[in-house]
Amino acid sequence: MDTLRSIESFVKAIEGGSIAAGARMQGITPAAASQNIQRLETSLNARLLTRTTRSLALTEAGEIYYAKVRHVVSDIENAKSLVTEFHGEPQGKLRIASSAAFGRHVLSSIIPSFTALYPKLSIELILTDQNIDHVKEDIDISIRFKQQLELGLVARKIATVPVLFCASPTYIARKGQPHTPEDLQLHDCLMFRMPTNGRLLSWGFLRDELRFEADIKPSIISNDINSLAELAIAGAGITRLSAFIANPLIKDGKLVALFEQEIADTATVRSDNEPLEFYACFRDHHAMTLKVKAFVSHIMTSIPNTWEST
Repeated sequence: MDTLRSIESFVKAIEGGSIAAGARMQGITPAAASQNIQRLETSLNARLLTRTTRSLALTEAGEIYYAKVRHVVSDIENAKSLVTEFHGEPQGKLRIASSAAFGRHVLSSIIPSFTALYPKLSIELILTDQNIDHVKEDIDISIRFKQQLELGLVARKIATVPVLFCASPTYIARKGQPHTPEDLQLHDCLMFRMPTNGRLLSWGFLRDELRFEADIKPSIISNDINSLAELAIAGAGITRLSAFIANPLIKDGKLVALFEQEIADTATVRSDNEPLEFYACFRDHHAMTLKVKAFVSHIMTSIPNTWEST
């Protein structure tokens, strides 16, 4: 019996919450994972798991055994990564999770040059604005903006991205153009609801180095940034977009950036849009393997430090 393989199936099943989830993390079939666990139980002459169609639970013996072997699998994986680092060439599988907009508009243009540098790497990109469980979903690195960060993860800031408040020329012709954040209360506002916690992503501004939020009433809410951009293009209202989404649309004349020009009235205090900060997240410092470090380095050298508005 391949004891290490059986232990891995057992540990991954617990981490994933099911034998099927653990099997996906191993890259084998659920039937093969189940057989591995059965062989392990036979060799130990003890039942480790209580299985039902909907749940998986450790027996008393399973709890004792899991406490002793849970670190074995991660230690072996870390050792493999260290050997890879010794040879100096990132290789193997790299699973990247990202907030949907950043992955679609930024990472998708960066990854091809990264794989050209490291052809022995296999990339899987998962785009979601939901919470990510790095262990259960076998994620090497996730990219999140600040408001999506979760406790317990190691996070490193990789970019500060300007945001732009935008509306279509047809909307401005119909409803007029706001000149200050305070004017937004008179306009139709298209807002993003974060799937992670159900909260609306606030519209923040900076004035005299102090942060404040505009008093607004959303007319349309969506959990998809691209949909909000399309709604704004169609004239539904004003929305808040990262520069990497907004700038091409502004360049094409589909949207107009608001609050971007200096106001001639010197009695009016200028307000700056609060930017979005993006972070690379890892489950712990041991997860920062050579391939992960190489990817973070590539991101930081490939994306601009600032996105200039058009």
